[in-house]
Amino acid sequence: MSRTFDLILKGGEVVNHDGRGVADIGVTGGKTVEIGDLSQASAAETIDCTGLLVVPGVIDTQVHFREPGMEWKEDLQSGSLAAVMGGVTAVFEMPNTEPTTTSPDMHLDKLARAKNRMHCDHAFYAGATSENSGLLPEMERMVGCCGVKVFMGASTGSLLVKDDEGVERVLNAISRRAAFHSEDEYRLEERRSLAVEGDWTSHPVVRDAEAAILSTKRLVRLARKTGKRIHVLHVSTAEEMDFLAAHRDVASVEATPQHLTLEGPEIYERIKARAQMNPPVRDAYHRAGLWRGLQRGIVDVIGSDHAPHTLEEKARPYPASPSGMPGVQTLVPIMLDHVNAGRLTIERFVDLTSHGAQRIFGIAGKGRMAAGWDADFTLIDMKRSVEITDEWSASKSGWTPFAGMTVTGWPVGTIVRGKSVMRDGALVTEGAGEPVIFQEALPKRG
Repeated sequence: MSRTFDLILKGGEVVNHDGRGVADIGVTGGKTVEIGDLSQASAAETIDCTGLLVVPGVIDTQVHFREPGMEWKEDLQSGSLAAVMGGVTAVFEMPNTEPTTTSPDMHLDKLARAKNRMHCDHAFYAGATSENSGLLPEMERMVGCCGVKVFMGASTGSLLVKDDEGVERVLNAISRRAAFHSEDEYRLEERRSLAVEGDWTSHPVVRDAEAAILSTKRLVRLARKTGKRIHVLHVSTAEEMDFLAAHRDVASVEATPQHLTLEGPEIYERIKARAQMNPPVRDAYHRAGLWRGLQRGIVDVIGSDHAPHTLEEKARPYPASPSGMPGVQTLVPIMLDHVNAGRLTIERFVDLTSHGAQRIFGIAGKGRMAAGWDADFTLIDMKRSVEITDEWSASKSGWTPFAGMTVTGWPVGTIVRGKSVMRDGALVTEGAGEPVIFQEALPKRG
């Protein structure tokens, strides 16, 4: 008697924690049930994956979807559309909205806004301030909370904890791993006068490498003092990579496709404000240092730091132009192009975009393909070459810093808990995203 599934992914090359090889995947009830030869099985839906790679659903652990308060730039619906169009099955969204996600009520508000609107699964960071450390233990255990986010250097929005005492108070209050924007606000304040009006090449001068490494050294010292785990977001300097290699017991590391791909001063001269982000895109020395860190295994996850602004906002002369760029839709294509160029293997890509997120954040049932785990998959055509354009962007912002770049390797399918959400560039299931569950904040079930 043949087995019956809800969905069979047929004949793709499966790349997973135990290697790669051609196999079928059977899905029932939104969960992976079997991986192997299912030629004798049947299913309500079968997707022919011949010639495609099937990888665990890509998880982007750093996005800013701007809702509530800045919906003209992005909202949860449009941001999640950009995600699934780029092969991303789950996102972790940042707290620097207006109002900020700094209370249990604001976290519940975001979950309510996401319901039946977000196309991918999702979790939200609790934002730390100098005053709300007493609320953080409750927030980090709420359904759909991926952890606590701390800004040590000012960026978009009002969240900032710049002093050691404030950071220590946050770390002492919480039990889960906290994520940090690591730039030293005191040094940034000293250097703001170095901004040259209308000259974006001065951005990495104002927010220099020393501001990043100073902050990261302070942060590691405080993590050791409090006995807590930290996650250093968007590492941008060679020195931080070398330093963090000696502190793997307390610190995990994120890199972005932008810092791995774009390079100053050329990119500032060519696309100006579109290249402006915090911490900055730096020169060839630092870019090479980031790749060295990735190849040495120091980088745990790739996050996009998707942080859209409108082109009208970006048209302001530096330093009035805002920092941040879209990225959730280009994370997969940009990194696949690096795979095809031989800078990393497809197995390492999977480790950075799904396995790493599961390990670092303790995601329950996502991040790899295994029986009983969520049936999240990204389908990839490694031979497909496409020119990235602004018109392809599904973000409300309507642009990408990678416009005009031709990449090889392209996401052609996004499957979330057994539902096809994107196929061949078209949205096929709307608003089916659900909160991500975490091992350290499991919901109580009677």
